[in-house]
Amino acid sequence: MVHGRALVQSSPASRQPLASQLHASAVRLPRNTEGAIAAMDRAEREWAAYPAPKRGEIVRQIGEAFRAKKDALGRLASSETGKTLPEGLGEVQEIIDICDYAVGLSRMINGQVIPSERADHVMLE
Repeated sequence: MVHGRALVQSSPASRQPLASQLHASAVRLPRNTEGAIAAMDRAEREWAAYPAPKRGEIVRQIGEAFRAKKDALGRLASSETGKTLPEGLGEVQEIIDICDYAVGLSRMINGQVIPSERADHVMLE
């Protein structure tokens, strides 16, 4: 349960309210955060247990959902950020393109191990 005051998101162009959400209270935040992190850890392990091609299929479906709602999402992105409609549509198209790319990668076994600046850490392609 979330407690707190509402934050209203307004259009930068018209200053009209678009949406609102509640802030978590400072008293409940640590417990909310710990629960969210624990849920994320469980979901990450579950996701990693799926074979890569099955994860790719899920990402493909996500991309298809974005395609189906591209116009509405582009309009929302435009009104929410003050961008032009073509820019808002372009933001959504970028997500679709990333999904398409990720689907292709899910069928590739090979990859690169890229050195990291951090100790005991590598980046995987």
